[in-house]
Amino acid sequence: MSFRIRFHKKEERKKRSKNEEISWDTDGPSLHHDLKENLQQIKQEVGNSPDVIIREFEIGSSQVQIAAVYIDGLADKNMVGDFVMRSLMIDTAEETFKNMVSDKNIFDFIKNNALTVGEVKVITDWNGLMLSILSGDTVILINGWTEALSGSTRGGESRGIEEPSSQVVIRGPKDGFSESIGTNISLVRRRIKSPNLWLETMKIGNVTQTDVAIMYIKGIVNDKLVQEVKQRLNDIKIDGVLESGYIEEFIQDETFTPFPTVYNTERPDSVAANLLEGRIALLVDGTPFVLIVPTTFFMYFQSSEDYYQRYDIGTAIRLLRYLAFLISLLGPSIYIAAITFHQEMIPTPLLISLAAQREGVPFPAFVEALLMEASFEILREAGVRMPRAIGQAVSIVGALVLGEAAVQAGIVSSAMVIVVAITGIASFATPAFNMAISIRLFRFLIMFFAATFGFYGIAISNLMIIAHLCSLRSFGIPYMSPLAPFIPADQKDTLLRLPLWSFLTRPRLISQNKMARMEQDLQSSPSQQQKEDRDEN
Repeated sequence: MSFRIRFHKKEERKKRSKNEEISWDTDGPSLHHDLKENLQQIKQEVGNSPDVIIREFEIGSSQVQIAAVYIDGLADKNMVGDFVMRSLMIDTAEETFKNMVSDKNIFDFIKNNALTVGEVKVITDWNGLMLSILSGDTVILINGWTEALSGSTRGGESRGIEEPSSQVVIRGPKDGFSESIGTNISLVRRRIKSPNLWLETMKIGNVTQTDVAIMYIKGIVNDKLVQEVKQRLNDIKIDGVLESGYIEEFIQDETFTPFPTVYNTERPDSVAANLLEGRIALLVDGTPFVLIVPTTFFMYFQSSEDYYQRYDIGTAIRLLRYLAFLISLLGPSIYIAAITFHQEMIPTPLLISLAAQREGVPFPAFVEALLMEASFEILREAGVRMPRAIGQAVSIVGALVLGEAAVQAGIVSSAMVIVVAITGIASFATPAFNMAISIRLFRFLIMFFAATFGFYGIAISNLMIIAHLCSLRSFGIPYMSPLAPFIPADQKDTLLRLPLWSFLTRPRLISQNKMARMEQDLQSSPSQQQKEDRDEN
C-alpha cells in the first residue's frame, strides 16, 4: 500500500510568486550623485534605526566627501576600525597618498589601494547597497559617484564552536556546527583538504535573503543530482528562511509521509563522511543543522561513533539500535495482542501473574496502553520544553509518581507500566530525533490494529509500513536501498559494520563517478598485506 500523493509544486510556487508584494531583486534603482541624498534615503529605508552607523569624512587634495555605512552588531567593529576607517582616514592623509589621489581616480584608488579588507565589491544599484549593509558589510559612498564600494566586514557576536547536543558520542570529534555559515564551511574544509570540494552559494527568501551553500565533491558526486538540487532550491519562493527545516520541506520528495527523506546533522565529521560517499550538503545561515541529500532509511540508525570504534563493537551497537527500534515500534502492540487474543502463547505461570495484576483494572489492554503512552509522551514533551535545570527531574519524578499512583489506583497494571517504560527507553536509542518521532507516531497505529485483529493486525500494519517505505524516494534514490533493491556490495555498512578496509567502493546508487574508495594496492586486507610482506622477505 502506498501513501504517495504528489502535487504540482512548481506550478503552485509560480502562482504564489506572482502575488508576492515584497521583493528584493538584484536589479533596482541606481544611486544618486549627491552623497547627502544617498545617506538620507538609507536612513528612510531603515526607519532611522540607531544601530545604522554613518561615518562621514573627507579625502583627497580637494577634500572629497566620503561616508562609511555599517550596522552595529552585524559588522565586526575591529575590522571596520582597522581595515576601513584607518586605511581611509589615516593612511590616505599622508603626502604620498595625497599626491596620488585626485577627483577622477579616487574611486579606483580606494578600490585598489585604500581598502585593506579581503573582499571588495562594486555596487551599482540601490537594492544591492541595502543588501550589503544588512548583511554586515561596510559600504563606502563617495560624493559625485553613482557607484559604491562594499567591504566584507561581517562579524559581530556569535556562538562559538561547541559539542553537538543532539548527536553525542563517547569517542570522536567534539566540535559541532554553529549558526554562522562561514564557520560551518571552514569546519568541513578543515576535514576535506581537496580542491575538488566545490561550494556554490545562493540567497533564498525574498525578505530574509538567507545564505544557502551547496557543498559537494566534484568527480565523486553525480552531476545530475547537483542539477536537481539546484533546480529545487531555485523553485523555492518564500518570504523568509529562518532554519534549514524550511528548505527541507520544499525540497523533499514526499510531503505526506512521517518518515524523513532529508537527513540533518550538526556534526562536521558526519557531513564530511557523506560528502566522500557522493552526497550533497546544504548549509543554511543561522542554524547549526546541515541538510544531506539523498538519504536512506538505514542512515538514521548509523552513528559517527560506529566508525571510530572497532568494527565488531560498532556492529554490536548497531544491531542493538535495530533491536531497540523494533521494541519501540512493536512493544505495546505485542503485549496488547497477547493479552487480548493470544493468551495461549503466554506461559501459564506468567499468564496467571498477569491476570492477577489485571483483576481490578476496569479498562481493556488497548485503553490502558493508550493512557500510559499518552501520559509518557506528555511528560517527555514537558521535560524538553521546561528549563533544563528542572526539566529532567520533573520528567523522571513525574513518570515514577504517575506510574506508581496509577497502579495503586487500579487504573493500569504493573506489567503495562513496565512495557511502556521499556518502550520509551528504547525510543531514545535511535540516533536521529526525527526518525524517533516517526516511530512514536506509528506505534499508536500498530496498537490500534493489534487491539482489533491481534497478531494478524500487527502483521498487516507492518506490511503497510514496509510497502510505504519501499515506495519512498529521496532525490530519486530508493529509500530502502541497498536492501530494496538488494545490492550485495553495499551490505558492508547497512545492518552490519564490517572493517573499514573492506569498504572498497562507494554506494552504487549514490555515486556514479569514481566508485573506488582506495587505491589498487590498498584493496587487500591488512592480514593479506602482512602475509605478502612475509612471503617477499
